[in-house]
Amino acid sequence: MIRAVTEDDVGTLYALILELATYERLSDEVNGDPEVLAHSLFVERTAEALLAEQGDEAIGYAILCGTFSSFECKGGIWIEDIYVRPESRKAGVGRALFAAVAAIAVERGLPRVEWAALDWNELALGFYDRLGARRMDEWKMLRLEGEALERLGSP
Repeated sequence: MIRAVTEDDVGTLYALILELATYERLSDEVNGDPEVLAHSLFVERTAEALLAEQGDEAIGYAILCGTFSSFECKGGIWIEDIYVRPESRKAGVGRALFAAVAAIAVERGLPRVEWAALDWNELALGFYDRLGARRMDEWKMLRLEGEALERLGSP
């Protein structure tokens, strides 16, 4: 079952985020905590999240937020994370999460859903190909953060 995350789910969602960070070999980059996550989701509403469950057990999640396409002159959805626990993969959970995100986009009249994948994650890239996703190899992801962000954004 796929459902929207509630405030009661924040601890579970955060634990899944830590699992994803470990899987992606990025645990040392996790700076947030459950309180910041709850504030972002339920106070600032800068993102929303879906939880995949099997029985009473959380087995995956998706975190999404808005984008905007100047060419489409419309918003879209950015999938920040999509994660399914390894033991639950190949059971249709990832596809169900993507279908739920796609349904949100269709319901809201949004023209696209986008996300990024690590270039070494061939398992995920193959899965995305089977979904019908188009690889955007001509685009490079860029990020401004930390000291560089402060330096540029400070008067």
